Amino acid sequence: MDDRLRAPQWIDVASPDVQVRERAFIRAAFGWMFLGLLLTAVTAFWVVGSPAMQQMVFNRGAMLGLILVELGAVAFLSFRIQKMSPGVAVSVFLGYAILNGVTLSSICFIYTASSITQAFVVSAGMFGAMSLYGLVTKKDLTSWGSFLFMGVIGIILTSVLNMFVRSSALEGTISLIGVFVFVGLTAYHTQKLKAYATVSGPMSTNFAVIGALSLYLDFVNLFLMLLRLFGGGRRR
Repeated sequence: MDDRLRAPQWIDVASPDVQVRERAFIRAAFGWMFLGLLLTAVTAFWVVGSPAMQQMVFNRGAMLGLILVELGAVAFLSFRIQKMSPGVAVSVFLGYAILNGVTLSSICFIYTASSITQAFVVSAGMFGAMSLYGLVTKKDLTSWGSFLFMGVIGIILTSVLNMFVRSSALEGTISLIGVFVFVGLTAYHTQKLKAYATVSGPMSTNFAVIGALSLYLDFVNLFLMLLRLFGGGRRR
């Protein structure tokens, strides 16, 4: 090809520089995600080992407040990500991970250690496999987004309904559907990182954080859905 007709390297999608930047961005997003999961786990174990913290947070008012703050943090990151500094974006994400560790600590009093371990191992395997698929597949997964989002809405609505119905069969169905939904979202959000990787400058950190948040939520929700399916290990 005539060099005069060749695209400049910095906008050539085949450019090694673009590929290097994409790989670095994906590593950053997964790095923030793993750090968030680590903070969540450490916080959960801290609460489990602290009777004072349990007394402080294990009541309806405190739990409701924590959940509302968590929802607010997710909404804040999602809608304000392009208007905040990288430091604020990272701080909000890590703060959310710590708060989530407080609320998730309750599962240690509901399920046995073997059930939690089993659900975690299976979640990690499924998450890893679908993340790899999202990275290597040539198929455009964009169309999955709206379909899977509708699945999340359906899970939320039926879960609220089941709070009143209290049907174990419905809970099992919700959990099974949830596994498929969050497995699909894992592949979708992983592939989406490639689009985020085109952002350069300080905003690249922000988009790495929002990508990490999406993957973090996929993993946590997949883990919780599987934990319910493995709920034979509930404490009596």
